[in-house]
This record gives sequence, structure tokens and C-alpha cells, in this order.
Amino acid sequence: MIPVVVPDAPAATLSDAWRQCVGTGRLNLALRRDYQESLAVVQQEIGFRYLRGHGLLSDDVGIHRPYDAAGHRGTRYSFTYADQILDSWLALGIRPFLELGFMPSALASGDQTVFWWRGNVTPPRDHREWAALVQAVVRHAVDRYGLAEVRRWPIEVWNEPNLDVFWQGASQEAYFRLYEVTAAAVKEVDADLQVGGPAISPGADDWWAPFAEFVEARDVPVDFVSFHAYTTGPAQHVPFGTYQTLRHPRNLLDQFAAPAKLLAGTRLEGVPAHVTEFSTSYRPDNPVHDTAYQAAALAPVLSEGGDLVDSFSYWTFCDVFEEENVPTSIFHGGFGMLGHRQLRKPVFHLYAFMARMGDQLLHRGEDHLVTRDDRGRVTVLAWQPVAGTAGPDEPGRHEVRLSIPVADPSARRASVHRSRVNDEEGNAVTAWRHLGRPASPTARQLDLLHEASVPGRSHTSLDVVDGRVDLAITLARHEVTLVEIDPVHDETPAWLDDARILGRDPGHRPGHEVA
Repeated sequence: MIPVVVPDAPAATLSDAWRQCVGTGRLNLALRRDYQESLAVVQQEIGFRYLRGHGLLSDDVGIHRPYDAAGHRGTRYSFTYADQILDSWLALGIRPFLELGFMPSALASGDQTVFWWRGNVTPPRDHREWAALVQAVVRHAVDRYGLAEVRRWPIEVWNEPNLDVFWQGASQEAYFRLYEVTAAAVKEVDADLQVGGPAISPGADDWWAPFAEFVEARDVPVDFVSFHAYTTGPAQHVPFGTYQTLRHPRNLLDQFAAPAKLLAGTRLEGVPAHVTEFSTSYRPDNPVHDTAYQAAALAPVLSEGGDLVDSFSYWTFCDVFEEENVPTSIFHGGFGMLGHRQLRKPVFHLYAFMARMGDQLLHRGEDHLVTRDDRGRVTVLAWQPVAGTAGPDEPGRHEVRLSIPVADPSARRASVHRSRVNDEEGNAVTAWRHLGRPASPTARQLDLLHEASVPGRSHTSLDVVDGRVDLAITLARHEVTLVEIDPVHDETPAWLDDARILGRDPGHRPGHEVA
């Protein structure tokens, strides 16, 4: 196998749109200990900039509080929970990507709800009262955190209004009215606040032209467009779980690219584009989320997605999540890159690997990404390509060979540090299966699962020849691996001899001892 020759000079700066935003379960869950500990882990090892989730305006956050008692009537806006939630996020260095939804029950025009926690998905019975609610939320945020800070928060209007489960009747007319009222309310607080939408699901490309035509005809502000991307087919339900077919991972990149093409020539051409949800499966109970396949499938998406959109938000950062009721098992196919109790899944390690890479893009291929940082450290992310349900079964191994430039031409050797996750290594769910899939692991079993979730690691060094090292990587099934290459400046004193550590003579050969 002829190695791919990686160029000496950077081709470009690698986009970090992959870490711009990440998803979360409904906002009320941010009050829980497991959630807070999980977010701290994610921020320490990856460091996302924004966090988006449903339910800011739902009843369990308790912002909208109408009253009629003792001769007093009106609406009080309570931020008791909202402040705790946003304060905890900001303390960990992550800002809100504010999704405005769902409808407070006292303001709703109907009783249709979604999810186990019953988020109301009907339009407001009074758009003026809705606008007052939006302004109260935004003004409170400005008062508490400062205008300069809140100007950095994207404000997204609703979630997937093209689906009747998320918006009564999936009415474009009703959503466009909601969007117009909301955008006007936000801009009345401050013209430089960011507002956008329409946060549509995959398969809703027929919404783009009408949305663009509406906002142009009505001169409605749109600071960004948002949409979602998934690659799975219809759900095949089993008790407490779902199986689905999977399209080729590049289908996600095709979805990322589509809106820009559809909006070309409209007023929305060139507006920042945010994928505010993406993953393989749109189900919170699909076991693919827990596997090494998930990491291998998304590696090329993280490598290339930033060329197409301004951000793409993995759905979600942890399994503290309850759309389909309380999970019945510690591993249950949840969306999270972290399971409950901060159990790291392979896709978590994919993101952690990306966080350790440099920003100078040297080379990109169908199974690898090569970068360099300012210190001269070269990093290689390599993965086994996967092709979805219709593709062939992935083999037990995959070879990647690269000729890598070393930044220091005087170095004779380079150290090679490798971290890997695959079907067996760095894979807590495999260990969980071997334990008999305990729904509620004991303390000892949890320790074993955490131990199993650590990536496999190895260390070696390679000769530098003409300023390069030849790197041969053998990947196991569904593997994602990170290789870090540093030039070595050998400081070994002349008198050290590792062959003499056991005190034997240099010429001693085992098995030839003298009686």
C-alpha cells in the first residue's frame, strides 16, 4: 500500500464549527446533579461554545405565571429556574443557543402536546401576550448578563414546525406569523440581537422558498437560518427501543449543503447557517448511538462539516434526557455522547480527539484528517469508513498509510502517541454486554464500565528520514484513532544503558547462565 504524502505546508485553517454548539435535553433537566456533572466533563475535555435544548418556555421552567386572585390580575414572569440553568451553563463557559418553545399552557390555544413531559405545541392564543413573554425573557437576560453578552446568543424561533407533532397542523402560515411576531419582539429590545429559524427537520426543503419569500415580502429580520439533519429511516419499534436503517454518513453532509443551494438568489443567500440538531438516528432509544459505529460514521462529518455550515450541533451531550419517558437501563440507545453517570461513549472520544487536534489543515481524505499546531505537533485522526445499511459489512481491519512531515528538520526521531476506540477498546457498551446488560449496574460494575470506556493507548517512536516519518495505522472494526506526532530531541546521557537495568553483563544471554 503506497502511503499518502501529506503536504508540508497547511492547505487551510481547519474549521471548528463542530464544537460551536451541542444539544441538550429539556432545560429543566439542567437542575439535576448527573446533568451538571456531565456538562462539566464535556466542557473540560471538549469545550463547546453553545448549548441548545427544548422547553425554555414550558411549564416546568415556570417563566410564564398568570394570576387572578384577591382582586389582582395579570402575568408575572418568574426566572427562579431559568436563572439557575443559565448561570450554571455560563459558569462552565458555555452560552445558550436559545430556542423559544414550547408554549406555556396558560398561553396555549390548544392542548396538543409532545413527549412524555408534554410540551405544548399549539400557537399562542394571543400573539401580543406571546410577544410580551418573549420580551420579558430577553430583557431579563439583558438585565442579568448584560447586552453585550446577550447579543452573542442566537435566538431560535420554535422547533421543527414542519412536523405536526411539534407544531399543530404543521401550518406554515401559523409559523410564519409566530416568527414575524417573535422577531419583532426581539428586535424591539435591541436591534443587534440575533434571531432566526425556521429550525426545520430533514425532508422539509419545501419550506425554504416560502420562508424566504415571506420574510422578504414582509421585511422580517433573519440573522441566521437553522435546520436539522439525521440519516435514519422509519422506526422499527421493540419494547423500550428502536431499530432503524442508516443512510451513508455523507448524506449528512449533503443535508448540510442543501439550504445554501436552495436559498441562492433569495434575500437569505449567505446568511449564517446553523444545524441545530444532527446525528445518525432521530430516536432517543436507538442503540446505534452507544456504539463505535456511531463514532466512525460521524468522523468524516466532523472533518468536513465546517466547510458547509457555521455550526452543527450534536444531539445531545448526555443521556439525561426524557422525551420517551425515563430510561429503563443505563445504556438504552440515548442520544448522549455521555451515558448516565458520565460513562463515555465512543462518539464522546471522537469529539475529545478533535479537541486535541491542531488548526492547520495539512490533508484530508476519506479515512483521515491531518493537522498541525503552532508548536509543530502533527495530529492524525483516522477512521474506518462505513457506508450505512445498504453498504457492505465492515471488515475486521482497515489500513491507513501516511507520509507525515515533521516540523523540526533536525530531529532524527519522532514520538508517536496513539489513542483508539473501536468495537472492543474504549467501549463501555461492549463491556456492559459482557456483564449481561445490567439495567442498574452495581458500584463495582460501574467502575468496570468506566475503566472499559478509556481509549486504548500506545506509545512508540519512528525514524525521521528526509524530514518525514512513515506512519502505518491498522484500525480495528469501526475504529476511530488519534495519533499525535512530536519531534524528539534525545536527552539520554551517554552512560545510560537500558540493557543493564537488571544488573546483568552487557554480553549476557538468557538461558546461558554459568553454574
